[in-house]
Amino acid sequence: MFLLLFTFTTFAQDEEEGGYGDYVPEVVVNADDAKGKELFNSLCAACHKRYKNATGPALHKVTDRREMDWLYKWIVNSQELIKSGDSQAVQLYEEWNKVAMNAYPQLGEEDINNILAYVEMPKPEPIVDVAAAPAADAQGGGGISTEIVLGLLAVVLLVLSVILYLVNKTLNRFAEVNGIPVRADKPKGKPIWVAFAENQFLVLVAVVFLLLAVAWGGYGFLMQVGVDQGYAPIQPIHYSHRIHAGENQIECKYCHSSARVSKHSGIPSLNVCMNCHKQIAEVAPETQAEGQKEYGVDYNAEIQKLYEATGWDTSTQSFTGDTKPVKWIRIHNLPDFAYFNHSQHVTVGQIDCQTCHGPVETYEIQKQYAPLTMGWCINCHRETNIKVEGNAYYEKIHEELSKKYDVDQLTAAEMGGLECGKCHY
Repeated sequence: MFLLLFTFTTFAQDEEEGGYGDYVPEVVVNADDAKGKELFNSLCAACHKRYKNATGPALHKVTDRREMDWLYKWIVNSQELIKSGDSQAVQLYEEWNKVAMNAYPQLGEEDINNILAYVEMPKPEPIVDVAAAPAADAQGGGGISTEIVLGLLAVVLLVLSVILYLVNKTLNRFAEVNGIPVRADKPKGKPIWVAFAENQFLVLVAVVFLLLAVAWGGYGFLMQVGVDQGYAPIQPIHYSHRIHAGENQIECKYCHSSARVSKHSGIPSLNVCMNCHKQIAEVAPETQAEGQKEYGVDYNAEIQKLYEATGWDTSTQSFTGDTKPVKWIRIHNLPDFAYFNHSQHVTVGQIDCQTCHGPVETYEIQKQYAPLTMGWCINCHRETNIKVEGNAYYEKIHEELSKKYDVDQLTAAEMGGLECGKCHY
């Protein structure tokens, strides 16, 4: 009985502590999974996932499927093992579309043990935000809702109003029966609007103020026509610039490559997304929890929308050819009579994307940062110096205009940036 109880207790502790399974060799259990994580992310993560198939098979429980000596040989040089005619190596190579695995002769047995220690770690449970639970209970059935409280207050106010009306009516009847005058009749004076109309000075001042208020309000309203500053539509696939451009530091022009050479920055092809998301089918549990708590977004579900649009089959790691168009909603839209060239600003002018689009790397939902009005553009041309270093095209004209304006640095305005024909033609 004692041995049986001890066995069950030990098993329960192992389960609670998230230990390795019984199949994991001792050399792997005693290895350094932290170092293994670094090696895995730098060498293996491009093709493998721990708990899901990718370009290569899922690696979790690989020590249960293969012998350690075989794993050492395969990881160091898989092609050599295949050429030797090893049946397991040949079968694995054929099963995974004959995709060659890189050789890693620099890895010793200790390094491989560390990697295996990391991939054999039990799958972590989804992170549950305990702090958000009380708030959810307060909003749900755990307490009295705001609507019920407001409804009760409305009923109380209605009852008080009825009571006051009845009391007032009763007092008026009592006064009438006893011959008590309720209110004394006062001589009627001149209505205030008549007195106001007869005072010409007040009428003049009122008319002037009314006209100024109408002019000010009308001007403000008309100046907002076509200005969509702050516009942030909900896109068919949620895309977080905060994660991509901020946390992962993906350069803007990696996706918007047309901005270097074209008038338009262009909408990135979904193939650009799939360059990374062939391997990234899920975000980190911490990122997933943050998205659901802070923004109400399921990032993993959004990645599945991308797969559906591109026809990517995660089980076979291949495209099915069944694609669907994504109806992106345009955010920045200049009038047809205004000419703007991205390449002129990005490549020649070397203007940062954030100058016009704001701190994109902090946006969870992309929005229009600048008003994009004519006045805004002109002010930028007046304040922005031309960068001529290393650009022989500007050397002569810069020298002549510097003498003309008696300045060391020329602005875009002094280079003709205020001419009507530059933007309207």
